[in-house]
Amino acid sequence: MSTFPDFDPAPGMTKQSAPQVRISQFGSGYSQRTTFGINQNPKIYNLTFRVSEAEGDTIEDFLDARGGIENFTYTPPGEAASSKFICKEWTKTIPFIDRAEISATFVEVFEA
Repeated sequence: MSTFPDFDPAPGMTKQSAPQVRISQFGSGYSQRTTFGINQNPKIYNLTFRVSEAEGDTIEDFLDARGGIENFTYTPPGEAASSKFICKEWTKTIPFIDRAEISATFVEVFEA
């Protein structure tokens, strides 16, 4: 298993939660909700890495090699443990000479 390169994201990342919930609707407006599945609340992180252009190439090469389907381990800032993620989309911007910004979306997966 691969581990994401050791680069810290820029401040301002977002962490999204969207528990998988099943709703049963009954008569008179009554409804019942329950979570669905064992790993029913994957986290989604929107991260921006402001790095040198060479470091940006390292990040981009790492993500390209996984092709959006192969998982990797990553420890998000503020979290105690690493988790497995996939990254299906990212954007590389070069705002200045020898500087790069990579915006990526890491989606938590639950695989062996």
